[in-house]
Amino acid sequence: MPQDLVLVGIFGAAHGVRGEVRLKSYTGDPLAIADYPRLTDESGKTKFKIVSARPIKDDILVVRVDGVADRTAAEKLTNTSIYMPRADLPPADEDEFYHADLISLRAETREGVLIGTIANVLNFGAGDILDVRPEIGDNLLLPFTKKVVPIVEIANKRVIVDMPEEVIVREDEADDA
Repeated sequence: MPQDLVLVGIFGAAHGVRGEVRLKSYTGDPLAIADYPRLTDESGKTKFKIVSARPIKDDILVVRVDGVADRTAAEKLTNTSIYMPRADLPPADEDEFYHADLISLRAETREGVLIGTIANVLNFGAGDILDVRPEIGDNLLLPFTKKVVPIVEIANKRVIVDMPEEVIVREDEADDA
Protein backbone atom coordinates (compact mmCIF):
# COMPACT_ATOMS: atom_id res chain seq x y z
CA MET A 1 0.00 0.00 0.00
CA PRO A 2 1.33 3.46 -0.80
CA GLN A 3 2.41 5.18 2.42
CA ASP A 4 0.35 8.33 1.83
CA LEU A 5 -3.01 6.53 1.84
CA VAL A 6 -5.36 6.52 4.83
CA LEU A 7 -8.10 3.94 5.38
CA VAL A 8 -11.50 5.70 5.37
CA GLY A 9 -13.99 2.86 4.92
CA ILE A 10 -14.77 -0.64 3.73
CA PHE A 11 -17.40 -1.94 1.34
CA GLY A 12 -19.76 -4.54 2.72
CA ALA A 13 -22.39 -6.68 1.04
CA ALA A 14 -24.38 -5.74 -2.05
CA HIS A 15 -27.69 -4.03 -1.23
CA GLY A 16 -30.56 -4.87 -3.54
CA VAL A 17 -30.25 -5.64 -7.24
CA ARG A 18 -29.45 -2.22 -8.72
CA GLY A 19 -25.77 -2.02 -7.85
CA GLU A 20 -25.93 -0.42 -4.42
CA VAL A 21 -23.50 -1.62 -1.77
CA ARG A 22 -23.16 -1.19 1.98
CA LEU A 23 -20.24 0.89 3.18
CA LYS A 24 -18.82 1.18 6.69
CA SER A 25 -17.41 4.69 6.96
CA TYR A 26 -14.51 5.42 9.31
CA THR A 27 -14.81 9.19 8.86
CA GLY A 28 -15.94 11.49 11.68
CA ASP A 29 -19.07 12.34 9.71
CA PRO A 30 -19.93 9.06 7.97
CA LEU A 31 -21.63 10.78 5.01
CA ALA A 32 -18.54 12.92 4.36
CA ILE A 33 -16.87 9.95 2.66
CA ALA A 34 -19.20 10.52 -0.32
CA ASP A 35 -17.64 13.96 -0.86
CA TYR A 36 -14.03 12.78 -0.98
CA PRO A 37 -12.80 13.09 -4.56
CA ARG A 38 -9.92 10.59 -4.67
CA LEU A 39 -11.01 7.29 -3.16
CA THR A 40 -8.99 4.20 -4.11
CA ASP A 41 -8.34 0.61 -3.16
CA GLU A 42 -5.27 -0.39 -1.15
CA SER A 43 -3.02 -0.44 -4.23
CA GLY A 44 -4.07 3.05 -5.25
CA LYS A 45 -4.88 1.75 -8.74
CA THR A 46 -8.66 1.21 -8.60
CA LYS A 47 -10.59 4.48 -8.20
CA PHE A 48 -14.04 4.85 -6.65
CA LYS A 49 -16.50 7.69 -7.05
CA ILE A 50 -19.50 7.59 -4.76
CA VAL A 51 -22.43 9.13 -6.63
CA SER A 52 -25.03 8.78 -3.86
CA ALA A 53 -25.10 7.79 -0.21
CA ARG A 54 -27.70 7.36 2.48
CA PRO A 55 -27.28 6.25 6.09
CA ILE A 56 -28.92 3.07 7.33
CA LYS A 57 -27.40 3.15 10.85
CA ASP A 58 -24.62 5.02 12.67
CA ASP A 59 -21.56 4.55 10.44
CA ILE A 60 -23.14 2.24 7.83
CA LEU A 61 -24.25 3.70 4.52
CA VAL A 62 -25.82 2.39 1.35
CA VAL A 63 -23.93 3.87 -1.58
CA ARG A 64 -24.02 3.86 -5.33
CA VAL A 65 -20.55 3.74 -6.92
CA ASP A 66 -19.92 5.13 -10.39
CA GLY A 67 -19.63 2.25 -12.86
CA VAL A 68 -21.37 -0.28 -10.59
CA ALA A 69 -24.75 -0.93 -12.19
CA ASP A 70 -25.95 -4.29 -10.87
CA ARG A 71 -25.76 -6.67 -7.94
CA THR A 72 -23.00 -8.78 -9.51
CA ALA A 73 -20.72 -5.74 -9.84
CA ALA A 74 -21.61 -4.62 -6.30
CA GLU A 75 -20.77 -8.07 -4.91
CA LYS A 76 -17.25 -7.77 -6.33
CA LEU A 77 -16.65 -4.81 -3.99
CA THR A 78 -17.45 -6.79 -0.82
CA ASN A 79 -14.65 -6.45 1.79
CA THR A 80 -12.72 -3.96 -0.36
CA SER A 81 -11.08 -1.34 1.85
CA ILE A 82 -11.30 2.28 0.70
CA TYR A 83 -8.42 4.72 1.06
CA MET A 84 -7.72 8.32 0.23
CA PRO A 85 -4.52 10.35 0.01
CA ARG A 86 -3.41 11.72 3.39
CA ALA A 87 -2.89 15.12 1.76
CA ASP A 88 -6.65 15.34 1.02
CA LEU A 89 -7.59 15.10 4.70
CA PRO A 90 -8.12 18.33 6.62
CA PRO A 91 -5.69 19.02 9.44
CA ALA A 92 -6.73 17.43 12.71
CA ASP A 93 -8.04 19.72 15.43
CA GLU A 94 -6.04 20.24 18.61
CA ASP A 95 -6.03 17.05 20.69
CA GLU A 96 -7.44 15.09 17.75
CA PHE A 97 -5.35 12.61 15.78
CA TYR A 98 -5.74 10.46 12.73
CA HIS A 99 -5.20 6.81 13.60
CA ALA A 100 -2.74 6.58 10.71
CA ASP A 101 -0.60 9.26 12.39
CA LEU A 102 -0.47 7.34 15.68
CA ILE A 103 0.43 3.93 14.26
CA SER A 104 4.20 3.28 14.48
CA LEU A 105 4.83 5.98 17.11
CA ARG A 106 7.02 4.99 20.06
CA ALA A 107 5.24 4.70 23.39
CA GLU A 108 7.57 5.87 26.17
CA THR A 109 7.43 6.64 29.86
CA ARG A 110 8.04 10.20 31.06
CA GLU A 111 11.61 9.08 31.78
CA GLY A 112 12.11 8.09 28.13
CA VAL A 113 11.96 4.32 28.68
CA LEU A 114 10.55 2.58 25.61
CA ILE A 115 7.35 0.65 26.32
CA GLY A 116 6.79 -0.37 22.71
CA THR A 117 5.45 0.79 19.37
CA ILE A 118 1.83 1.57 18.57
CA ALA A 119 0.71 -1.24 16.27
CA ASN A 120 -2.94 -0.28 15.95
CA VAL A 121 -5.71 1.94 17.27
CA LEU A 122 -8.81 -0.03 18.21
CA ASN A 123 -12.30 1.05 19.14
CA PHE A 124 -14.97 -1.36 20.34
CA GLY A 125 -17.44 1.39 21.21
CA ALA A 126 -16.14 2.70 24.53
CA GLY A 127 -13.29 4.85 23.19
CA ASP A 128 -9.99 4.45 21.41
CA ILE A 129 -7.46 1.91 22.64
CA LEU A 130 -3.79 1.91 21.70
CA ASP A 131 -2.44 -1.53 20.84
CA VAL A 132 1.20 -1.22 21.91
CA ARG A 133 3.67 -3.89 20.81
CA PRO A 134 6.65 -4.19 23.19
CA GLU A 135 9.97 -5.63 22.00
CA ILE A 136 9.37 -8.67 24.24
CA GLY A 137 6.10 -10.06 25.54
CA ASP A 138 2.44 -9.63 24.78
CA ASN A 139 0.88 -6.50 23.33
CA LEU A 140 -0.51 -3.97 25.77
CA LEU A 141 -3.94 -2.43 25.26
CA LEU A 142 -3.97 1.06 26.73
CA PRO A 143 -6.92 3.47 26.81
CA PHE A 144 -6.18 6.49 24.64
CA THR A 145 -7.13 9.08 27.25
CA LYS A 146 -5.39 12.21 28.55
CA LYS A 147 -4.80 10.43 31.86
CA VAL A 148 -2.93 7.49 30.30
CA VAL A 149 -1.46 9.28 27.26
CA PRO A 150 -0.98 12.90 28.35
CA ILE A 151 1.48 13.83 25.59
CA VAL A 152 1.33 13.07 21.87
CA GLU A 153 4.25 14.32 19.80
CA ILE A 154 3.62 13.41 16.18
CA ALA A 155 6.68 15.38 15.01
CA ASN A 156 8.93 13.50 17.48
CA LYS A 157 7.24 10.18 16.60
CA ARG A 158 6.32 9.37 20.20
CA VAL A 159 3.64 9.39 22.85
CA ILE A 160 4.25 9.65 26.57
CA VAL A 161 2.39 7.05 28.63
CA ASP A 162 1.54 7.13 32.33
CA MET A 163 0.94 3.41 32.81
CA PRO A 164 -2.35 2.63 34.53
CA GLU A 165 -1.90 0.97 37.93
CA GLU A 166 -3.65 -2.22 36.79
CA VAL A 167 -1.13 -2.70 33.95
CA ILE A 168 2.02 -2.30 36.03
CA VAL A 169 3.48 -5.68 37.01
CA ARG A 170 5.62 -5.50 40.10
CA GLU A 171 8.56 -7.84 40.60
CA ASP A 172 6.98 -9.48 43.65
CA GLU A 173 3.76 -10.16 41.66
CA ALA A 174 5.71 -11.50 38.67
CA ASP A 175 7.39 -14.07 40.96
CA ASP A 176 3.98 -15.32 42.11
CA ALA A 177 2.72 -15.92 38.57
